[in-house]
Amino acid sequence: MPPTHLPEQRARTEDQRDARARLGHVLDPGSLTPLGPWDDSGVLAARGRIHGVAVTAYCTDATRMGGALGAAGADRIVEAIDTACAEGCPVVGLWHSGGARLADGVASLDGAGRMFAAMTRASGVVPQFSVILGPAAGAAAYGPALTDLVIMADEGRLFVTGPDIVRRVTGEDVDMLQLGGPDTHSRGSGVAHLTASSERDALSRARRLVDLLGRPGVFGPAAGTGSAAEPVRDPSARLPDNRRRAYDVRPVVRDLLDPPDNPPPPGGTADGELVELQPRWAANVVIGLGRLRGRTVGVIANNPLRRGGCLDSASAEKAARFVRLCDAFGVPLVVLVDVPGYLPGARQEWDGVLRRGAKLLHAFAGAVVPRATIILRKSYGGAYIAMNSRSLGADAVFAWPDAEVAVMSASAAVEVIRRRELAAVGAEERPALLARLAVEHEREAGGLDRAVTAGFVDEVIEPVRSRDKLVAALAAAPARRGRQPNIPL
Repeated sequence: MPPTHLPEQRARTEDQRDARARLGHVLDPGSLTPLGPWDDSGVLAARGRIHGVAVTAYCTDATRMGGALGAAGADRIVEAIDTACAEGCPVVGLWHSGGARLADGVASLDGAGRMFAAMTRASGVVPQFSVILGPAAGAAAYGPALTDLVIMADEGRLFVTGPDIVRRVTGEDVDMLQLGGPDTHSRGSGVAHLTASSERDALSRARRLVDLLGRPGVFGPAAGTGSAAEPVRDPSARLPDNRRRAYDVRPVVRDLLDPPDNPPPPGGTADGELVELQPRWAANVVIGLGRLRGRTVGVIANNPLRRGGCLDSASAEKAARFVRLCDAFGVPLVVLVDVPGYLPGARQEWDGVLRRGAKLLHAFAGAVVPRATIILRKSYGGAYIAMNSRSLGADAVFAWPDAEVAVMSASAAVEVIRRRELAAVGAEERPALLARLAVEHEREAGGLDRAVTAGFVDEVIEPVRSRDKLVAALAAAPARRGRQPNIPL
C-alpha cells in the first residue's frame, strides 16, 4: 500500500469497530485474506480459518457511515456467501450497521434484496452465522434473521426501524435497548440464539459454534472396546424420587454428552458440555449442540422445570427449526422425552398451537439425519408422536425402566372412562379406588410393555447404558443430510 495511506490505515485499525480488527478477532491469527480491497464500500469480506476450519467472513465497517449498506457493500456480502457455497465452508457475518445507505437510494434496496437472495440460496447448503456487535437496523436486521444462528453481544441491537421512527409513527416511547436489545431477542422474540457479555465473548461463542458445525467429527468406539475408560455416569440420578416433581433436564443432557475439552476447576465436576441455544425463549424445550464420543450431535429435550415439560406453540416451533438445522447439515439428533402432552387452553389455540405444533411433526417426519430417542419418565398423547417417535421415522427409540408411554396418564384415563364408578363411591374411598383402577388400566392398556412388543419402543435400557446405546444407534444409521433450506420458521 502506498505510504500516504499508512496513517489512515493505522488510525482505522486502532478503532475496535473497524472491520479488519473485528475479523481479526474472530478468525485464527494470521489467517485473514481479504476477498477484495479495504475501501469505502462499508463491508470487508475475507477468507480465513476458525479452529483450523476454512471459513469466509464479512463485517460491516462501523467506522464508515455507521456501517450503512449500499449496493457495493451488499455485493461484498454476496461474494462472501457465494464463495462459501462454492468452497463448502461456513460463513460468518459480523454486523454493526444503520441499514441502507440513504445516498444510494433505491440501489441500496436492490443490493439488500440481492444479499437476501444469496442468503436464501446458501440456506441449508453451508452454515451461516451472524454476530450482532452494535445496532443493526433494517436490511442489517433482516439479513441476520435469514441466517442459521444469531449471537448478540451486550451492545448488539436488532430492529426493523429505530426508536425515533417508532415514536413518530406509533407514539410508543422506547429506547434501542427495549426495542431490540439482547433481552428482547433472547427472551421475547427468540431471534437471538445466544447472548454474550461482551464483543469478545460473542466472537468466542461464534468460534465455538463454527467448530461444532465445521468439524463434526466421527463417533468413537463404545466404552470398553478400545476407547479410553469413561467415568460411569447414571443420568437417572438427576431425576427426583417423586415422579410428580419437576426437575431441570440440562444436567441429564450433560451426563450424556462428552465432558468439555478443558479440565474442570479444582473441586469442580466434569459435566458434559452443551451449547444451549435460545435458552430463555420457550424454555420448556431445551435445544443445543455438543459432542457424543467425539461426534457433534444436536439435542432436543423436554424440560419439566418449565410448564411441566409440556409442548406448546412456541416450544414446538423452536424445536422444529432446530430439527431442520440439524437435518440440513447432517447433525445426528438425540431426543430426550419427558412430556405430559401439549399445553391446553384457549391462549394456546389462539397462538396457533395447531399450525405451529404441526411444524414439529413436519420437521421430524421429513428429516433424514440419524436420530434416536430416549423416554426418560413419561411420554403421553400427541406429544409422544411429536417427540421423534418411531412413526415419524426415528432410527431408534429407547426407554428407561420406569418410563410410561400412553395416550394419557393412567389416573387421568381412569377419571374419564370410569367416572361413573368413581362418582358412585364416597369421597373418602375415591382415592383408593382411583389408584386401584389406574393400576388395572395400566396393566390392560399395556403401556411400555405393549409399546416394546409392538415395536414402537425398541428396547428398555438401563440409564447407565444410555451413551453406548445412543452411539450405537446413531452410528449404525446411514449418514445422511436433508436437502431442504433452513427457512426461519
